[in-house]
Amino acid sequence: MRVYFEFYGCTANKYDACLINGVLKKNGYEIVEEPDEADVIVLATCTVIDTTEQRMLSRLREFKKTGKKIVVTGCMASVQSELVKKVCSNAQILPPDSVHQIVNLLKNKEVVKKRVDKTRFFKHYNSLSAPVLISEGCRFSCSYCITTLARGELRSYPENGIVDDIKNALLQGCKEIQLTSQDTASYGVDRQSSLAHLLKKISAVKGDYRIRIGMMNPRSVLENIDLIVESFNYPQVYKFLHLPVQSGDNEILKKMRRGYTVEEFNEIVEKFRKKYPDMTISTDVIVGFPSETDEKFQKTIDLIKKIKPDITNITRFSARPFTDAKKLVGRVKTETVKKRSKTLSEFTRRLSEEKNKKLIGREYTALILSKDKNQVFFGRTENYKPVIIKEPVEIGGFYPVEIVDAKSNYLTGNLK
Repeated sequence: MRVYFEFYGCTANKYDACLINGVLKKNGYEIVEEPDEADVIVLATCTVIDTTEQRMLSRLREFKKTGKKIVVTGCMASVQSELVKKVCSNAQILPPDSVHQIVNLLKNKEVVKKRVDKTRFFKHYNSLSAPVLISEGCRFSCSYCITTLARGELRSYPENGIVDDIKNALLQGCKEIQLTSQDTASYGVDRQSSLAHLLKKISAVKGDYRIRIGMMNPRSVLENIDLIVESFNYPQVYKFLHLPVQSGDNEILKKMRRGYTVEEFNEIVEKFRKKYPDMTISTDVIVGFPSETDEKFQKTIDLIKKIKPDITNITRFSARPFTDAKKLVGRVKTETVKKRSKTLSEFTRRLSEEKNKKLIGREYTALILSKDKNQVFFGRTENYKPVIIKEPVEIGGFYPVEIVDAKSNYLTGNLK
């Protein structure tokens, strides 16, 4: 049986995609590149904001026209299965907890909804970057978040299983390990472990590779900040911190139920930068959260000016079904949200370009991850900065480069 697979969303969804592909390959299924070539179409969905949801439904309608068997997994399969069925009544639902049972579903056998240790299953990777899920679910309940409803409460996977996942990825030729979770800083809270302890164990795995630590909730970082900061010191670990702030106003943060203040967020950034001055900081901001006034929005701009993140991911507030934020009063007008989003986007783009241009003349070691059709190579520096190289290099190799040019979203390097 031939299967076409299409996935969207976060790195956790990408991990599930690798698991599904691995299980299918182990059971003799053929993965094809085009839906027209397939007997079955698997769509791994994301529903983090309304525009993403609409895109998923649009893809589902297109796949429905093919008349082929359709399987829907990802977060929509967990929290919006009725909506999926409304658009495509014949679609088969495979929630994230059940992705390892893809073969049972395709054989029309019973699929038992039960949380399992996903590290026990073989994954197939088709790039040099391997997503490795260290935990699933979340122990918090931010008022705007639908993902927590889809993925459930925190469940950390065993350290040995995670290490086995990494060894499997390295055996398949992967060079970049992307540790992922809804909140990596929460790892181990439920099993007498911690992110710091896990990283110590991972760092003992031999090989030439790098580790990217995924998104951390500042609330969790504050619980164990010194150990977490120190754990980034391993040479394999990218000096890259993804720390979403979401708003620069404490009242908004309280309505979001984020569990930290702007001042505490600043404290975390300062501690990391003191230890790793060249660290790349990435943050997320939600624009137009209910009751956000011009003054509150200005506080977000002021915060960004102060911390000067290298990357700022901006999302317009989207009221998701089943969340408390959907019920909040004080909805901001659409045109106001668009204006604020544009203002912040332009400001952060200029800020990113200014920061990157200061790196011209600096030397790094780039891990080469891919090349495009024009034979331009793409890699990452030790601090996870994207760098392009126009000279011939080997994909998967480590090369000393000097930065010769910079844009807001990438650097250009020459071989040393």
